[in-house]
Amino acid sequence: MRQVGRFTLRIWQVMLGGAVAVLLLGQIAPADALAAINLDVMVFLFCMFVVGEALCRSGYLDAFARRLFRYAHTPGELIFFAIFAFGALSALLMNDTIAIIGTPLVLGLAGRCRIPAKMMLLALACAITTGSVASPIGNPQNLLIAVNSGMNTPFVTFARWLLLPTLASLAAVWLVLFLYYRKEWAATFVCETGPETQPDPALTRIVRCSLVILVGLAAANIAASLITGAIVIPLPLIGLAAALPILLFSSQRLPVLRSIDWCTLVFFAAMFILMAAVWQTGFFQSLAGIAGVTAVPAILGTSVIISQFISNVPFVALFQPLILQAGGGTARLMALAAGSTIAGNLTILGAASNVIIIQQAEARGETLTFTEFAKVGVPLTLIQIGIYAMFLGVV
Repeated sequence: MRQVGRFTLRIWQVMLGGAVAVLLLGQIAPADALAAINLDVMVFLFCMFVVGEALCRSGYLDAFARRLFRYAHTPGELIFFAIFAFGALSALLMNDTIAIIGTPLVLGLAGRCRIPAKMMLLALACAITTGSVASPIGNPQNLLIAVNSGMNTPFVTFARWLLLPTLASLAAVWLVLFLYYRKEWAATFVCETGPETQPDPALTRIVRCSLVILVGLAAANIAASLITGAIVIPLPLIGLAAALPILLFSSQRLPVLRSIDWCTLVFFAAMFILMAAVWQTGFFQSLAGIAGVTAVPAILGTSVIISQFISNVPFVALFQPLILQAGGGTARLMALAAGSTIAGNLTILGAASNVIIIQQAEARGETLTFTEFAKVGVPLTLIQIGIYAMFLGVV
């Protein structure tokens, strides 16, 4: 409901309006509102926006996309490669990172291959949400679960419990998109090669350096987790290390800074304030307690539903202690991780990565409405709940 007369409101404007409302109405004190803004998330996102914008400007992203998808000969093959490639990358580099980098990539592919941009945006959104389930660094809520539960070797634990159902759930993304877009997939596939984006050699060298740092530090976290059971390099530090070569050594630093998605950063700051005000009411804490924390199906269902209202990270923050108080159990914690993450496939507001994708798409002349997303997301989420319930041993 973002159309008001002749005016179309952006998602960040809606969220900012909510934050301003709770401040003006005294639902949250200004000091509490400032404290609610998670600086770690804000710094990480800012740095990833810098890297993503530099990737686009350098021409390296366009060249990478052409190499990655050159073996796709049908829309179905292209979507298949995209789903599993983005899903795997999100498990290693966090879904928000891939949302930032992947949005211009898939829009460029859609234009060159003459396929619906909405289909590619849905494939990206659902793939990175689903793929991030299988890793403790795939998304912020998984990291919260891994750290706060005192889990030993979190990468091994997540892979043992969630890797196979995640692969099956990625296949479900492909199937649902096929059923929804089968007419488009039956059309002749014409992917124009066209001239490649003229690369900027200097910026390309710096961007490659940033990517090496990003992947290298993520690999170091994975290795440290396998050896010590702990994640040793904070995500903001990884983001800063990747962005600094661009900010310090590139002559394009000012155009990059002007072009990054500042509106999405405003959205996140406003979301933290609004969610803190909701948290202070105590309503969803009591609702989560009533829902029960002992049965895996209840955890999956509650996670998907309540995450639509208070976002998945705040939900995990309030729900994980209840599970630990009830005796914990790896199956319950994995159900919490899976349910709170695939909640992002149900609606646009179920995951921050969805908002990042849509904000970036709207800046490039494309968008997804709430209804368009839900037509694919609702059946997909129901299928995925069944898949994770079955693999977690409740069916």
